[in-house]
Amino acid sequence: MTPLRILFCSPCIPNNTGATMRLAAITGAELHMARPLGFDLDDAKLRRAGVDYRDKAVTFVHDSLEDAYAALLPARVFAFTAHATVAHSDIAYRPGDVLLFGPEPTGLAPALLADARVTERIRIPMRPDNRSLNLANAAAIAVYEAWRQLGYPGAATP
Repeated sequence: MTPLRILFCSPCIPNNTGATMRLAAITGAELHMARPLGFDLDDAKLRRAGVDYRDKAVTFVHDSLEDAYAALLPARVFAFTAHATVAHSDIAYRPGDVLLFGPEPTGLAPALLADARVTERIRIPMRPDNRSLNLANAAAIAVYEAWRQLGYPGAATP
């Protein structure tokens, strides 16, 4: 079964990416990052946030978002943005779906959100007068909802 795929477009904060590496290892998702990155992959904060899960995570670094799309498509791409009307829990996820997140602190640019390769723009509900969630937290919410819908493939059984 093709795993879920997380795609970070130009991530800036190493702690968020390290935490998401851990998320990817724990859930079996792949983490794809499209350059430019706002940190070095050997950054101490990245290592600290990823703890010992960094080597267990399946990660890919692409030279650009175009290169990432070339590697990932024809999968469905769900772009996360606070400006969407469809909730993340209203999507029927399938194996191989791409969960696209923009850089901290700006999110995805309007041109990227309007790209024809984006299947749907979706949001994670929040209370009013709040700008956004932390990137690693948003990725975790999205991945766990999709993984839940898929029946938690690969999860340990109690």
